[in-house]
Amino acid sequence: MASSPDVPSVGNTPENPGSGSPSEAPEASEAPHATGTAGERRGRVRARRAAVMAVPATLVAAGLAVLTAQGALGVQFAISGMPFTVTATELNGTGFEQFGGLDTMADGSPNAGDTGGQVLVVTSAIKNATLDHLCQSVDLGGTNLLITAGGGADKVQASDLTTDSTELSGNAAFDNIEIGNDASTLTKAGVKGPIGVFSQQADTVHIAKLRQTNYATTAGVFKLPGLKLRFSDSGC
Repeated sequence: MASSPDVPSVGNTPENPGSGSPSEAPEASEAPHATGTAGERRGRVRARRAAVMAVPATLVAAGLAVLTAQGALGVQFAISGMPFTVTATELNGTGFEQFGGLDTMADGSPNAGDTGGQVLVVTSAIKNATLDHLCQSVDLGGTNLLITAGGGADKVQASDLTTDSTELSGNAAFDNIEIGNDASTLTKAGVKGPIGVFSQQADTVHIAKLRQTNYATTAGVFKLPGLKLRFSDSGC
């Protein structure tokens, strides 16, 4: 248009010989094997600690899955790291939201450069949108993959549209705009951003002469009348 907390040490643990716990005292018959028993006990304790430290990461992953299922987060995927240009003579939408985010490339991506494989983006979400004369192009190095649609009487239509952009320009107008919301409280487009992140939302959005540099786009429905895909010497 995302450390595991330190596990507190507990005084009365099996690995603490000063705990005074009678249940951990070795039997007299076990004395010849005391060293081996202590080693096995330390191994079990380390395993328990590793299991405890893995719990927060598991909970986070489960939480993200639930939030995605509930529509609280946009679809997350590894981006290619290749930016693409999107233009339209006019965009009209109902249910508009915008907030900051971070996109991540696949591990080992040749496009990572010195970014660490991450790109800071602005996520724009629109519940329902129409676009006139849509153009999308990506520079493949010496040639461009060019897609056009909606150049006739029928406009491009999209629902639950999100774009992750590093640049956006045009002549914009909003109805009932709210600026400075916490991104986790947004309600207009059905998408919620991270808590504590600056955001804005509006009932409607109109942008003439739209131009974006994007790294990702998602939509629930995307209708492209008059679609044409081709290679071109120039982009949008």
